[in-house]
This record gives sequence, structure tokens and C-alpha cells, in this order.
Amino acid sequence: MNLDPSFIGTAFLSLLSALPVTLYITAVSVLGGLLIGTVIALVRIYRVPVLYPAAVAYVTFIRGTPMLMHLFLVYFGLPAVLDTLADRYGWSFNSGSIPLVAFVIIAFSITAGAYMSEVVRAGIGAVDRGQIEAAYAVGLTTAQALRRIVFPQAFAVSLPNLTNSVISMLHATTLAFTISVVEINAQANIVASTNWKFFEAYIAAALLFWGITVLVEKASSALEKRFTLYNRGGVA
Repeated sequence: MNLDPSFIGTAFLSLLSALPVTLYITAVSVLGGLLIGTVIALVRIYRVPVLYPAAVAYVTFIRGTPMLMHLFLVYFGLPAVLDTLADRYGWSFNSGSIPLVAFVIIAFSITAGAYMSEVVRAGIGAVDRGQIEAAYAVGLTTAQALRRIVFPQAFAVSLPNLTNSVISMLHATTLAFTISVVEINAQANIVASTNWKFFEAYIAAALLFWGITVLVEKASSALEKRFTLYNRGGVA
């Protein structure tokens, strides 16, 4: 096999066209997963009746099954449900109106939510219980105590694990090509299909993912330093 270095550069430039899709899927899925994970974590911490066993079952099932399976369950299951409801109630809206990337985001958000719930739960658990009791003593409600005292400190504690979740989600976007969403991995296959230089195309894709990962790590490091200085000011 002869390596063609020049094609690595050509492929790299072509892959940039798919970069916005990859970043969009990553960002929205992480935010959606963080929102779901926070709700699930609070349900489990406060043992909300009825919702608690459902939350435990959700986390257990999602963490016990592959991410690709979640994508296929959403991709094949959601349209069946929507189309059945549309036929029954005469809706003009159906699954054909949903862009493929939406199925990816829904599936990835559900997956991220289960894993991030454990990260959030551990972060909240790391905050001294005495601070919450002190907040109650000065008249703060549970919601105010969580927003003003617990969440800022929990975020600082959880930041390394949250960063790992972001990186994992970034790399998991390569699964989106299985339902024809053109992200970086799919674009690499498209570029290489014209001349069968898959090795060079995958090298270019690996370099692009590596570069993004380094930027995420540097951003996380900067945030961690900022929160460390903030906590030294008396928050923690």
C-alpha cells in the first residue's frame, strides 16, 4: 500500500464541510443530556415517588445497552409511533417531516442523560450537606439553594467527568452515518469512495477529531482554573 500524503490534506479540507454537523450534534446532545441527567439525578437524590423507580430503570437500561441500539430504536420506533398517531388523529405532521439529524440528537441526548445523571449525582453529593442546611436556615428554598449554592460547586467538581462526556459524545457522532447523516466519518467515506484512499481519509478524520478534542480539553482546563479561583474566594 502506498500512502498518499497529499490526499490527506485534500481529504482534511473536504471534511471541514461536515464539521458543523458534527459539532451541532455534539453540542445539542450534550446540552440535552445534561438537562435530562440533572432532572434524573434530582429525582434519585430526593427519591421522588413514582418517578424514582422509573429513573432507576431508565439509567439501568440505557447504561446496559449499546448507543447504536438506542439510535436504531429511536430511528425505527419513533416514526412508527408518530405515524400511528398521525393516522388516528388526522395530523398533517408525520415522521417524514423530521430531519434525520433530529433522530440522532434525540437518541444521543437520551444516552447522554443516563451517563450524565451519574456525574451530576456524584457532583451534588460532593457538596457539603451543611451548606444546604445553612441555606435553609437563612430562608432559602430548595430551588434557591440548588441554584445558588449546590449547582455552582457541583459543576466545578463534575467538570472533568463532564468534559469526558463531551469528548465521548463527539466521538460517538461517527455512529450517525448509520442512518445517512453526513458527519465527519461519513464525509471521509464519501471522499475516499472516489479513489479508494480510505486510509488517507481516515487519517485526516482522526487528525480533525484529535484537534477538536484538544480544544475541548483546553477549554475545560481554563474553566476548571476559573472555578478553582472562584471557590478559593469563599464559595466552597
